Amino acid sequence: MIKLIGILLVALGFVLRLNTLLTVLVAGVATGLIAGYSFDDVMRLLGEFFIENRFMTLPVILMMPVIGLLEKHGLQERAAILIKRAGAATAGRVLLLYQVMREGTSMLGLNIGGHASMVRPLIAPMAEGAARARQGKLDEAQTMRIRAQAAAAENTGNFFADDIIVAIGPVLLMKGFFDSVGVPVEIMHLAWWGLPTACWVLVVGWWRCRALDRSLAAVPARNGGPRS
Repeated sequence: MIKLIGILLVALGFVLRLNTLLTVLVAGVATGLIAGYSFDDVMRLLGEFFIENRFMTLPVILMMPVIGLLEKHGLQERAAILIKRAGAATAGRVLLLYQVMREGTSMLGLNIGGHASMVRPLIAPMAEGAARARQGKLDEAQTMRIRAQAAAAENTGNFFADDIIVAIGPVLLMKGFFDSVGVPVEIMHLAWWGLPTACWVLVVGWWRCRALDRSLAAVPARNGGPRS
């Protein structure tokens, strides 16, 4: 059981709000050392895994400076101004629409989304802009709640809908696992059993977005509130 100390280190690092990348790296090194690997072996394995999976890591690394440059030139501000012009927009409706879009694209294997590329620079500012158009200034608690729900829309929309189409990696991974342990299962059955979960998550998202709008509306409008 001591070999599972990496999980404890990750949980502890998140609770203490330490740097995420550093926390995961320390947990991985500690797990390797306790498992009997030398420090050199652990570093070699980390390098090998990075090279083998560079097609997954390089797009993120290359995307970060692009998003940073766009934010420097006012991407978030322009997104907020744009959504303020939509009179029917609310924070909950913006986030629900994004979750629906995220689920639909994930079902087809299209990676249109992500925290770094969509949620932080576009979706969260748009939801905040819609809330400010109706409520005026937002306090820190309201702002953090909108941002947290924007992150949740990304996570649930992507995670619970990406195993419905059989060509997507998670479905093939589950099929391979069941085959390896001698459990016969049709790949189409795996895919279709993911559909009820995706639909239920969408219903839960709709309810949470409505609850968000109601909680924001319950606070009296502040300076710069709804337009007449």
